[in-house]
Amino acid sequence: MESMLVPPWLERLLQTPFFNVCRIHGDAARSECNMFCLDCNNNNGDAFCFYCRSSRHKDHQVIQIRRSSYHDVVRVVEIQKVLDISGVQTYVINSARVMFLNERPQPKSGKGVPHICEICGRSLLDPFRFCSLGCKLVGIKRNGDASFVLDGKNNEALTMEGISSRSRSSISSRNHHHHQEEEELHEGSPQNIYTPPPPSNTRRRKGIPHRAPFGS
Repeated sequence: MESMLVPPWLERLLQTPFFNVCRIHGDAARSECNMFCLDCNNNNGDAFCFYCRSSRHKDHQVIQIRRSSYHDVVRVVEIQKVLDISGVQTYVINSARVMFLNERPQPKSGKGVPHICEICGRSLLDPFRFCSLGCKLVGIKRNGDASFVLDGKNNEALTMEGISSRSRSSISSRNHHHHQEEEELHEGSPQNIYTPPPPSNTRRRKGIPHRAPFGS
């Protein structure tokens, strides 16, 4: 039953260490191993770098892992193509919506926290069931009342859930900015950070000109 709810590559993904330097391309600029192939039947679950992808995984289905505050995340736009991610808390970091791969240890949530992860008890920003893909995996194994397998209906539920929580999540993300050091969305290329334009000066009133007194 469980194998029908969980893709065979997912546990390997969640156990894979990322961001080590590639053994082959260690001297290159983009040598961090932050890629994972869904098509290769690699039981070691090795991560690989940008250059390995170009040479060994050119036509494969690859997802890129990024990092926020020293924890691995994946962009929702990438992972939702291959997994039903409904029920998992999302965050907005560097203008991109992401979710965490694994749970992050946290002191016990105090009373009055409105939403917590069903598995690890981490406080959540919105009414989701899980804090990460890893916690959803544990939930599936324990209860069998969720699934990672895409079937259209699950995606619809995710979309509705995401729309209802999006504005609150964006505000809460800003309030929790110190938990999400945006240094780390490692991509090997410049980060897409939106900088608002400076305020327009067209309506600013000029001060009253002061003229030098006439000479006698």
